[in-house]
Amino acid sequence: MSTVKETVDVEVPVHTAYNQWTQFEEFPKFMEGVERITQLDDRHNRWTTKVGGVRREFDTEIVDQLPDDRIAWRTTTGDTRQKGLVSFQRLDETHTRVELVMDIEPTGVAEKAADVSGTIARRIKGDMRRFKDHIEHRGAASGAWRGRITPG
Repeated sequence: MSTVKETVDVEVPVHTAYNQWTQFEEFPKFMEGVERITQLDDRHNRWTTKVGGVRREFDTEIVDQLPDDRIAWRTTTGDTRQKGLVSFQRLDETHTRVELVMDIEPTGVAEKAADVSGTIARRIKGDMRRFKDHIEHRGAASGAWRGRITPG
């Protein structure tokens, strides 16, 4: 398993950054290779991605979610194996640090090559920059889910 960690400071309040991140179906607007996310319920999402010409579908489950603080998830079905945590740190009234840490287990030839070459890490770095641009350009979240999901 490879671990990727990326941090970006965004010029919006913590609640705005967090609220936007809960809008999973909008991830294709800033995540390269993500074609579609369908939110099945408060805990579960179905992802369709295309990396290196290879399309994958997989499901994720949110295992821990605390508003304005963190969202943790893991894959539950499909060929993709990953788990991650995105955390939100208030820097001041109008700035937030967003940190993403992902453990990824490449499964196919394309994914393994992307991991070894650093493509996955670069893609995640770009996704975080695009999230920054996306939320700062909007200035407000397009929606929010402020429920609590506790581990276990």
